[in-house]
Amino acid sequence: MNANAKVLDSQQLLIHWQGHRNLTRRVIEAFPEKDLFEFSIGGMRPFAKLALELLAIGGPALKSIVGQTIDAFNEEAFQPSTKAEILVKWDEETETINEYFSQISEERFQEMFNLFGQYEFPIYQNILYFVDNEIHHRGQGYVYLRALGIEPPFFWERER
Repeated sequence: MNANAKVLDSQQLLIHWQGHRNLTRRVIEAFPEKDLFEFSIGGMRPFAKLALELLAIGGPALKSIVGQTIDAFNEEAFQPSTKAEILVKWDEETETINEYFSQISEERFQEMFNLFGQYEFPIYQNILYFVDNEIHHRGQGYVYLRALGIEPPFFWERER
């Protein structure tokens, strides 16, 4: 047995995460403009608000990890009024994620990091949380789309 064998390397993890981001982008695209910002079920936030949470996590968190700074979570930093603005920001943050993720050495993934000054976990666990949180919120988006009579993208089609 190889004690150093891995299930995934960092590049595979990034590809997996970006596949989820590609799919979430397509969910954003599927929403009618008004419903993206206003439609809600059971008091849950509209999907635009959920997308803003995701935008406030990925790129900013990786910048903090790479820079070894503890920056507070700021979901209010970006206040778009259109779907197009969200999609532009989504694409910008995708590039930010690619840039900063590649600066984390394989060894650092095991380091403890106090993300946003609130979540003290190994870096790899924080990154897995980013993906899990996105999947969770995208599931809410799927429910919204179906309630609006819109067929969401297939969840297994993650590549563009």
